Amino acid sequence: MAKKHVQDTKLFVLDTNVLLHDPSSLFRFEEHDIYVPMMVLEELDNHKKGVTELARNARQASRYLDELVSENTRIESGIDLKAHSLSQANGKLFLQTQTYIEDLPSALPGNKADNEILNVVLNLKKAQPARQVILVSKDINMRIKARALGFDSEDYFNDKVLEDTDLLYTGATELPENFWDVQAKDIKSWQENSSTFYRVEGPLCANFLINEFVYLETGPRPFFAQVRQIEASSAVLQIIKDYSHARNNVWGITARNREQNFALNVLMDPNIDFVTLVGQAGTGKTLLTLASALAQILDEKIYSEVIMTRATIPVGEDIGFLPGSEEEKMAPWMGALEDNLDVLNHTEPEAGEWGRAATIDIIRSRVKIKSLNFMRGRTFLNKFLIIDEAQNLTPKQMKTLITRAGPGTKVVCLGNIAQIDTPYLTEGSSGLTYVVDRFKGWEHGGHVTLMRGERSRLADYATEIL
Repeated sequence: MAKKHVQDTKLFVLDTNVLLHDPSSLFRFEEHDIYVPMMVLEELDNHKKGVTELARNARQASRYLDELVSENTRIESGIDLKAHSLSQANGKLFLQTQTYIEDLPSALPGNKADNEILNVVLNLKKAQPARQVILVSKDINMRIKARALGFDSEDYFNDKVLEDTDLLYTGATELPENFWDVQAKDIKSWQENSSTFYRVEGPLCANFLINEFVYLETGPRPFFAQVRQIEASSAVLQIIKDYSHARNNVWGITARNREQNFALNVLMDPNIDFVTLVGQAGTGKTLLTLASALAQILDEKIYSEVIMTRATIPVGEDIGFLPGSEEEKMAPWMGALEDNLDVLNHTEPEAGEWGRAATIDIIRSRVKIKSLNFMRGRTFLNKFLIIDEAQNLTPKQMKTLITRAGPGTKVVCLGNIAQIDTPYLTEGSSGLTYVVDRFKGWEHGGHVTLMRGERSRLADYATEIL
């Protein structure tokens, strides 16, 4: 029976970068067994020093391995993972306990770490011909070399939220054209706090999510609403505020399209604590967020100040260390903030230069720029926290940032998942994709995917054709 179990389950050989990416990957392979070559332990040891995320992950992976090994004397027969993984993993962990003969082609010298790991996989396949042995690596070239040698290799998929980012929640759903005909008999409507509500019924309600936007643009009068309540086969829809009209402008900014209108509705709603805005360059993510932040800080006095942070990943060659304080070091990364503050600083012409300067000082005194590096352990009270370029954050970093929120704080994550600059992160495993998927349907969370660029005709055309 044990032999049949071994043949049914797979043996996954982990590359170092998998453990550096996610130390808990040791417990993510369900009923299958995992194998850690000696070279992986050596590389973990080389990466353990420092305060970077990579070094922290190396130390955590070593701690997990130490915990597993210290409680087991018979390493050769495998270490049971069930007790250490809260029954999420039912397989065994095997560590390399013997030296394997070098069996690689002469073009792959064995003194290189990657090739030593490949040699281990090759020998495991020969030793266990009836079993599927698979190399798991985040390194594309490593996977290509493995396939060239004739054995299976895979990327580490466990941290992927979605296989296809086209399936990512958009925050809005178009209603069918016959929606009102179907609802004609059972529809109920009422006014409450100057808002109009509708209770609708039918199978369509089962697919709605709390705070999702629904719309119908065909017919005599366009319909834009937000789902506020869901029961078994009915839902309560609230007509949203029209921020495209000049009288409802937010710090002088009006919505230029449907999605921007949706975005301003979630940004200006004090009952929504967490907002994610996803969209290509020029869709207005930062401008809308800053405008709503200043309106709620300076006009409505809901929050005390804006705190803005972002992942500092350079697009080109890194320019090295930057002089000055934390805020001065972050200034070159905050060009988007400066550009948008210039747009928002629209003082009256008769106010003159002094008036303009005074407005700039007031705005800047309420906008703080912080580095991600110093966020651990902090608590923000009554703040408007903006996380820009959130697509470059891992799910773990995203969790660290969002859990900084204290009472009265709103967190807004902005990003473009098609523009990831961090190694090992993909559209499916980005922290931004992760939080959009996990927070959908929460009564105090909102998400909008912005579709149309509004920066300029040049920017829109470049986004389309390049």
